Amino acid sequence: GVMYRAITWAALSRNVAIADEAAVSAVAVQVDIDLAAPHTDQDDGRHCTVLLDGFDITWKIRKPEVDRLVSAVSAIPAVRAALTVQQRRIALRYGGGDADRPGVVMVGRDIGTVVVPDAPIKIFMDASAEERANRRFRELVGRGKEAEYATVLADIKRRDAIDSQRDVAPLRAAEDAVVVDTTMLAPEEVVARVVELIGERVTGDR
Repeated sequence: GVMYRAITWAALSRNVAIADEAAVSAVAVQVDIDLAAPHTDQDDGRHCTVLLDGFDITWKIRKPEVDRLVSAVSAIPAVRAALTVQQRRIALRYGGGDADRPGVVMVGRDIGTVVVPDAPIKIFMDASAEERANRRFRELVGRGKEAEYATVLADIKRRDAIDSQRDVAPLRAAEDAVVVDTTMLAPEEVVARVVELIGERVTGDR
């Protein structure tokens, strides 16, 4: 998800019209996106550092204009093809132990179905649109951003519709994925469930 946001921000920063699919696709081919674990001095709530051509754009990709346009960008077939190549590169680098940390947890709406379909474990996390909007709203407010719950909810429902109905790599759970509904779960409970699943599926621990 952050990689499609990075392309969206890159296109906007270059004054490329999102409706111009060929131009947006060209941006996706030209730029280099990478992910890294946060440094010890980056205590600003980030889960990872997002780099575009070596520059930190972690928070730039969270702007409202990116929120509104990222689904349209992610529906462009040539953009998806370009980013699938980059995503697999990152997966192989971390999975092979050649990155700053060994192993990787990849998050995205087509990771288990398209990007790394041979992943040892696939977890499809779901929650009601209302609960996801509530979480996103609290996150924005917590970072000092102005936000309206109704607007956040509408954006999430719109993105779900676009991502589920697109022709290329639509949003769906892989056949061998474990579905975890997090609507009524606290973050700690979600982590415990995921750790349990990894123990069962990967290490054989029960």
